[in-house]
Amino acid sequence: MRILVTGGAGFIGSAVVRHLIENTDSQVACLDKLTYAGNLESLSGVTDSSRYRFDQVDICDAAGLDRVFAEFKPTHVMHLAAESHVDRSIDGPAAFIETNVVGTYTLLEATRRFWSGLGNDEKAGFRFHHISTDEVYGDLEGTDDLFTETTSYEPSSPYSASKASSDHLVRAWQRTYGLPTLVTNCSNNYGPYHFPEKLIPHMILNALSGKPLPVYGDGNQIRDWLYVEDHARALVKVATEGAVGETYNIGGHNEKRNLEVVETICDLLQEMVAPGTFASTDWSSDEPIAHYRDLITFVKDRPGHDVRYAIDAGKIQRELGWVPQESFESGIRKTVEWYLDNPEWWQRVLSGEYQLGRLGEKG
Repeated sequence: MRILVTGGAGFIGSAVVRHLIENTDSQVACLDKLTYAGNLESLSGVTDSSRYRFDQVDICDAAGLDRVFAEFKPTHVMHLAAESHVDRSIDGPAAFIETNVVGTYTLLEATRRFWSGLGNDEKAGFRFHHISTDEVYGDLEGTDDLFTETTSYEPSSPYSASKASSDHLVRAWQRTYGLPTLVTNCSNNYGPYHFPEKLIPHMILNALSGKPLPVYGDGNQIRDWLYVEDHARALVKVATEGAVGETYNIGGHNEKRNLEVVETICDLLQEMVAPGTFASTDWSSDEPIAHYRDLITFVKDRPGHDVRYAIDAGKIQRELGWVPQESFESGIRKTVEWYLDNPEWWQRVLSGEYQLGRLGEKG
């Protein structure tokens, strides 16, 4: 197989590329624009492989995409390139429409041009796998329901609306043009190499530096947490074994309140490194604290904040045999340990544009 991974230098994309190189014999083309969240250091362990190539291309660049398709001749496209942070989408929705909607359209058309020129057997074996989010479904507040593959779309934020739009485009290209597509919608990912604007790495790094741990509202928003390496395994299984035209929801079976997640991180850090003693940070808290939990601060809630997401991942288990290997307890421990063991990675990330600032609170 020759698998083209868009957004391959991002958090989930790099986990997919690492999994493909380390656990399959596939040829892998990593395509990424290298925005603030793309980091080739997340791929340092696989870049020496003869089965790996990298192309710095924006998915809105049709000519660049055509070149990569012509050179690499993929049998599979795994589309992960996206703007992905809700707070950023509130402050600046235009980039989300450009990348997630226009970029997906441009990629679909480049894929269709390439696919249309294949022979019948190659056409039949080709797959376009679009990776999306459970946020397209909206909010489960006040119910015990789970998101299924037939849940109606009710996106709440500019981010989730842009991803819902891209999902619809992918399904339309399958129905209208016969392009063999699949869609997956996942719950919240966490794990190594996670860009520190997201909740879990943000809290780990703020805590190590003695900075406040800002929790939206009362912290009772519920998310289902999925370890990124479990997700990567699921995505490869869907891309290579899933049925054309199908949607598969991927979740970790780990519903947790945001406050509970932050408290768990604090407790793990308390166990592993005393407050103010981590060698690779400057402690900024004005006063010594006895426990990292003392840094928790409640802040004004995010506009339009969904209260609960929860995934029913029964279909992918029944049809493809995938189940997560990590519980939240095992995965979050591995994650905290990784950030403690790899300060060079996140210090270089923090030396750039992003400095652990709070996003999404402009008027």
